Parts: sequence; C-alpha cells; structure tokens
Amino acid sequence: MRRISDFDRRLFARVADSRLRGAHPLLPRLSRAADHGRLWFGTAGVLATVGGRTARRAALRGIGSLAAASLVSNVVVKWTVARKRPVTDTVPLVRQLRRQPWTSSFPSGHSASAAAFATGVALESSRYGLMVAPLAAAVAASRVYVGVHYPSDVLAGIALGVGAAALTCRYWPPRPEVPAQARPRISAPALPKGEGLVVLVNQRAGVATPTGGFTVAEQLQVLLPAAEILECGPDDDFMDLLRQAARRAADRAGALGICGGDGSVNAAATVAAERGLPLAVFPGGTLDHFALDLGVPAFEDTAHAVTEGDAVAVDLGRATPLAGGGETSQFVNTFSIGFYPELVRIRESMEGRLGKWPAAAVALTRVLRTASPMEVEVNGRPRRLWMLFAGNGVYSPEGFAPTYRQQLDDGLLDVRAIDGEERLARTRLLISALTGTLGRSHVYTTRRMRQLRLSGLHAVDSRAYDGEVADDPAEELLIDKWPRALTVYRPAEPQNELLQRARTAAAKAPHWWRSLLRK
Repeated sequence: MRRISDFDRRLFARVADSRLRGAHPLLPRLSRAADHGRLWFGTAGVLATVGGRTARRAALRGIGSLAAASLVSNVVVKWTVARKRPVTDTVPLVRQLRRQPWTSSFPSGHSASAAAFATGVALESSRYGLMVAPLAAAVAASRVYVGVHYPSDVLAGIALGVGAAALTCRYWPPRPEVPAQARPRISAPALPKGEGLVVLVNQRAGVATPTGGFTVAEQLQVLLPAAEILECGPDDDFMDLLRQAARRAADRAGALGICGGDGSVNAAATVAAERGLPLAVFPGGTLDHFALDLGVPAFEDTAHAVTEGDAVAVDLGRATPLAGGGETSQFVNTFSIGFYPELVRIRESMEGRLGKWPAAAVALTRVLRTASPMEVEVNGRPRRLWMLFAGNGVYSPEGFAPTYRQQLDDGLLDVRAIDGEERLARTRLLISALTGTLGRSHVYTTRRMRQLRLSGLHAVDSRAYDGEVADDPAEELLIDKWPRALTVYRPAEPQNELLQRARTAAAKAPHWWRSLLRK
C-alpha cells in the first residue's frame, strides 16, 4: 500500500511539473464549470433540446447516473475514507483554484460525476457517448492538473461513476439501437412523395410541436407533399375520422398513416389489418413503444420507408370473448388486467392538474395501498393475482419490467403475473422492484405461450390494451396472436453480414454491455 501511495505522489509531482501545451486555461475552467454538476446539467439540456428521442433518453440516464455517483462518492465514500488533499506547493499558482476544497481527497467526486454521465449517455447511444467522453476525460484530468486530487483519487472516481451508470440498467434497461426483427414483406406499395397515403394526426394524444416552429401536419406535409393529412381535434370523433382515412386510402390504393401514441396506433393497426392496408406509423406520443421497437423513432424514418416501399409484417395480439359478449380487441404491445388498468384510470383523472408523471407516481402509491388481488382462472386453474400482463411478442429483459422486443413476428405471448397468494406479496413486490431483484421474486412469474385462456372475469370489468383502459363485459377471454396480420412501413434493414453478426451478438449480450456491440 505504501508503494502505491509513493507512486501516486510521484505521479502527482510529475503532472505538477509538466507544461502541457493547450491545457491552460482550458482545464482549470473545465474543472470549475463541473462544480455541482453544472457542466453536465447544461450538456444534458443541450442533448434534450437539440437531439431527438434517443438524445433525451441519453440525457436522462446520464443525469440519473450522475446523481447516483455523486451520492455515493460525496456522502458515503468521502466520509468513510478520510484522505488529505495533495500539498499544492509544487503546482503553479496560475493553475490552482481560487477556492480549495476541504473534503476528503478520495475519491474524486468530479471524476465520478463525469464518468457516470458519459457512461450513462453511452449506454443509450454510443454516438452521443463518444461526443461526451472527451469532455468527461478532460474534467477528470483537470482535477490532478489543478492540484486538488491524486491520480488514484481520479481513477477511483471514474470506476465508481462507471459502476453507478451500469447499476441504472437494473432499474431502467437501455433500449437497443437496432430495431426488433421481423420478416421482410415486399407487397407494400412505394408511395413517392406520399402519393396515396392518408395520415390521421391525433392531437388529443399529446403530440408535441416539432422543432423549427412547424406544426406536426406541416412537417408531415414537407416530408410527404403528396400525402393527405387529416387532424383530429379535441371535439372530433377519432374513430370516425380513422375509418374515413382508411376508406380514402383504400380508394387511392395507398396506405393508412397514424401520428399519435400507442393507443392511437392500436386503433389504426386494427383498422388497417381488417382492410388489408399497410400502415405508416409516425411517433407522436409520450413513450411510443411500438414505433421504437419497429425502428421508426422519427418522422423521417417512416417517410423514407413509405417512399421506398420498405415494410415488414408483424403480429397482432388479440383478446377474443368466449362468454359474456363483446367484440375481439387487438393490441400491438400489451394486454393487462389487475391493478394496472386502475392505475391508468387514476392517473388520467389527475394528469390534467399534476402532469402525467407526477400523476402516475400518485396513482401508483394509491393503487399499491388500496388495491386487492383478483380471483380468476388462468388456463382452467384458479389463481389469485394482483396483475396479469400479456405482451405481443417476447419482451426483454426477462427478469424485470418489460421494456422492448427483439422480434415482432415470433408468434408468442409474453405472459407475466404477480401472485396474490404469497404472504405480504405487495410489500415483497415493492421491495423487489426497488432493489432490482424482481426477476428472482417468488411473487413474479413469467411464461412464453401461444395462447392464454382467462375465465371467471365477472368481477374484472376493466382491461388495458396498449395503455388504454376498456370496459369489457366478457367473462371469458382467449388471448392469442394474429400472425403477421399487419404490414407496417419501416426502413429496410442492412444486409451486411458483419453488421448482422454484430446485431446477433448485441441481442445475446448482457443489456448493460450492448452499447459496445451496437452498429
């Protein structure tokens, strides 16, 4: 240990004696700019403002990673390992900070925050990560350059920051940059400039105005000038306009387009599949799970696929009533019963006053406090459940909350259930979720199957299809798949053999290393 300490001090002295060309005054200014995370909050703001959806996710993960690293390094480790700061006699006065820090030297909190932010960004986007990494490295190096840390303090801070960013993957798994797999289908018509495409923009879905001052309809018209754009306002009948758009698309031998959230995509997918129309999905909701899995995170991606005629065939999930009446309902993402539909109801009743995410937190707290398990039969077996979830395709990761799919035409349902029979099931569920061990919890089960039969639903009057709550009278349901029922536009996948091997490796790798294998 003494040898390491001596080497640390000699290396510090060498840096103090060095004259690095171009390092001054850049490094001291960077070191001051990173105080209290100001540099990283500003960088996150730029990413979220200038970049797209991926950049916003990267910024959010970066800030979350920074918060975790800062908490551990500054509150826990510094007070556990009390190491004196380096003596600055050999550091040129022009480099030194005006205010010398007084806390423990080990580890470097600035380095931990910088590494955590850069790693968090890279986990969501390798491209943005490469842009941020040099800045993070410069901040870490500056702490030795200005004389407030030994090199080992900086290395320990970097290791802590990387670990904190990796830990966020247990609670919020990164979404792969590659889209889900689906077999190509060449029957979709190519529509130059959008000729024959009829797009319905659902303004009630919370569609945000794109950058540049254009409305959604104006941006779509710029991208596809020959397309017909319909808008659904707050007082319009969405389903009536959707059927009208489908009729016009069929008359023109074209395609149906939808701009909205997953609920809007659900309705459009059902109509398009029934009429045999290809569907163009323009992401315009809050989460846009289906669009992201499909590989169309931006309007430009869908517009390119429409003009080129690039499309794939995907499965639709469906819930067919076997007793009690009602019509078959389709879902592109998920079906669920239990406390989730009630959570959505409570959230929607409050989000006008509180906003969506605060309302969701309040709704979750209320549901966990007041909800009771439901009595149902699953494939003929009586069960007492808090919630049952069926995904249209296998979701990843397997051991935690479903986040994304790697295939859209696998013919399988991803069934997950939270058992209400176990003692203190609600408390154990909450603890497992907070500690990231839900996949190993006895109250949480997962299965892969081609169909699921639910009966005894007379007391379960609410179901959720792609996040939208529906009141169904059916007392018995058959949940299964409609294989390759929907043709959806998306850009053609590269056929380069090396890239395909990289995609396969990324799918098999641990989720927090996938960024190293992305294209």
